[in-house]
Amino acid sequence: MALHVDYYASLNSPWTHLGAARIEAMCAQNGASLRIWPVDFGTIFSASGGLPLPKRAPQRQAYRMMELARWRDFLGIPIKLQPKFFPTAENTSAACVIALRETMGDAPAIRLAHRVLKAVWEEEANPAEPETLARLIGECGLDAGQVMALGGDPQWLERRAADSQAALARGVFGAPSYVIGEEIFWGQDRLDFVARRLAKG
Repeated sequence: MALHVDYYASLNSPWTHLGAARIEAMCAQNGASLRIWPVDFGTIFSASGGLPLPKRAPQRQAYRMMELARWRDFLGIPIKLQPKFFPTAENTSAACVIALRETMGDAPAIRLAHRVLKAVWEEEANPAEPETLARLIGECGLDAGQVMALGGDPQWLERRAADSQAALARGVFGAPSYVIGEEIFWGQDRLDFVARRLAKG
């Protein structure tokens, strides 16, 4: 029986970006369905003991930079280690992703989320700017005006808040997290374990 992956993503996270193409490919290779949840990790951190990046100890911040460089080079993904627009405000882009997920399906929602991440981490663009977000939506083959109008409905940010609480209740505490049944795989560096789990069916 094919499996399903719930994919808890931050649209600001370099780690989510580094794993983006691989989780899509793994699910496709194994016939697994994939649903993205662009939850509010500020809310999740405050409830689960995590700290936002600026509040972490200097040693942890320095190690993060080392790890980003290692993974960038290992995966061959040309991220900027300190992009110009990080962190970027996520509300509008997250609302559009959720609106797509709920009205048009998982594939366009994932496509837009991953395009937003690439814009931040590879192109130093700011998806919080409406004109930039509209361009990214268009590059995903979607009608920018339609999606922006749809994403402006306040129900989607209400849904994001509810999704964030549901993620906490499920045990999610960091981004990205890939959940298969009751198993949580936290971090793009756990994707080898995700692949093994998907291969089992």
